[in-house]
Amino acid sequence: MRIRKISALKKGLLGTALLMVFVATAQDDELGTETVTVVRPYTPSVSDAFKIKTLPSLNDSIILQKKPIRYSIFSVPVASTFTPAKGSAASVKKVAPEKIFNSYAAVGLGNYNNALLDFYSSKGFDRGAQRLDVGLNHHSSRGEIDNTVLDTDFYNTGLDLTYSKRDRDMQWSIGGGLEHRRYNWYGLPDIGFDEATISAIDESQDYFNAQLEGQLSFEDAYLKEATLLARRFWDGVQSAENRLIVNPKLEFPITEETFSLGLKLDYVDGSFENADLNNLQNNTPIAYRQFQAGVHPSLLLLRDDLKIQLGARLVYGLDAENEENNFYIYPVVRASYSLLEEMAIVYGGVEGELRQNSYYDFSHENPYVSPTLMVMPTDRQYEAYAGLRGQLSPNLSYNLKGSYTAENFRPLFYLNPVNESRTDEKGYNYGNSFRLFYDDLKTLGVFGELEFSFNRNFSLGLNAAIYDYDTETDNPAWNLPDIEGSLFLDYQIGEQWYMGANLFYVGQREDYQAVAQVGLSPEEFPFVIRSLDAFFDANAHVGYHLNTQLSVFARFSNIANNSYQRWANFRVQGFQALAGISYKFDL
Repeated sequence: MRIRKISALKKGLLGTALLMVFVATAQDDELGTETVTVVRPYTPSVSDAFKIKTLPSLNDSIILQKKPIRYSIFSVPVASTFTPAKGSAASVKKVAPEKIFNSYAAVGLGNYNNALLDFYSSKGFDRGAQRLDVGLNHHSSRGEIDNTVLDTDFYNTGLDLTYSKRDRDMQWSIGGGLEHRRYNWYGLPDIGFDEATISAIDESQDYFNAQLEGQLSFEDAYLKEATLLARRFWDGVQSAENRLIVNPKLEFPITEETFSLGLKLDYVDGSFENADLNNLQNNTPIAYRQFQAGVHPSLLLLRDDLKIQLGARLVYGLDAENEENNFYIYPVVRASYSLLEEMAIVYGGVEGELRQNSYYDFSHENPYVSPTLMVMPTDRQYEAYAGLRGQLSPNLSYNLKGSYTAENFRPLFYLNPVNESRTDEKGYNYGNSFRLFYDDLKTLGVFGELEFSFNRNFSLGLNAAIYDYDTETDNPAWNLPDIEGSLFLDYQIGEQWYMGANLFYVGQREDYQAVAQVGLSPEEFPFVIRSLDAFFDANAHVGYHLNTQLSVFARFSNIANNSYQRWANFRVQGFQALAGISYKFDL
């Protein structure tokens, strides 16, 4: 193709050259005017080209043809003399199993004449199918608190005994307990009592308790479990209370769901030999009898990451002392949904109940109550809550919750009036004891919690709660804090040392102090509203294992040595240190 293009171009150039020679010659001969007529202009063209083959075909007879190559292998068996070495397991250092002892005892002594005694034993029989548990604990203090004129000593002693048996399809246990607690109404208000009045006050109070408990559970039966509690509680001023609770639970599987039916019978009765301290004369004993019969149906739904429990509580309540009865219906709805497996779980619910109150429970919550209480149940209409919980990492878990609660007849503690006209056997009528005030209360709360568990030997937790109260009477929510918080720490340092700490904070509270006067109704008694400062308390403990059985320990309380008031006029002990030994053994 290129060759032919060049030939045509040469022809054009040759023609042009001849023409120029002709013209030049004509100009040399004569300088005149010539007329040149072009008959046909030159139009070069390019012929088609043919592509040359890269591998042209050859028809030469001397070209050698390739012959196919065939491979063959001559196999000869050869005897193998290689013997592989036998494998062996890697050696692992054996660790002696930890010796488990079935009994434990500890004793300790500290300042303020504090004393501690703990004993626990769990003995198995018949290859563990039967077991007997015994527990004894004692904590006492005989020290005095600065700026307090009455005795401040206390002691708590408890004994528990439980026998349990496990069969093939059933487990049951029965146990009993005895308890004796002593406290003193030492919180006199600073209103100038004379020495004769103070010396005549008998400020001690004793609480006694005897109870019987039973529990029964089945593996493959409609009756899943049942519990029983029978209690007799009394004090040192002829007050007494009886309590009986029977609570069976049935379960019925329905395809993929589970339907449960809980039953509850709850009876409490009691009496106080002494009248309310608003009365100027101690001539009107107090008695109460409350009975509740309830049914709690519930349906559990499980759908992948969604869990829903739909139920209700239907309760019949009878006030036999006042011949009044009511029927209550409460919602019991719980739900949770896993957003990111264990990292984020959304949960919420609405629950309510008719809460049975008792003298026994009040004395544990506030041991300085007077034996002149009005005991009635609390109508907890509902608690609506929603929250988010989960694990941000394998070592860090969290829980955030918001709630709104509506309650009728919520019991609140506040100070009894100073009533020097009373001549009761015990000295609790000098504004140094607490009574109950029932109010309708609505509570808005926010709660948050973080827990770190870096390994089995170290854990750290922090939680806080903020509350906002709204009462029907427009009074403060007596003795309820607006903020609470706590921190706890446990650390196992090596094999011998261990330590722990807990800190808690309680926000500001308000109390009510009145003075009874002859000729005035309780609403007309002169009064003041007391504001109790927030307080912070820090406690710690440390211990050392001398061997597998014997250890020494030390406990420290109120490390900051704050003379705060948990209840109005009741100051706590300052810095406390207690040291002791503990011993594990077999019985």
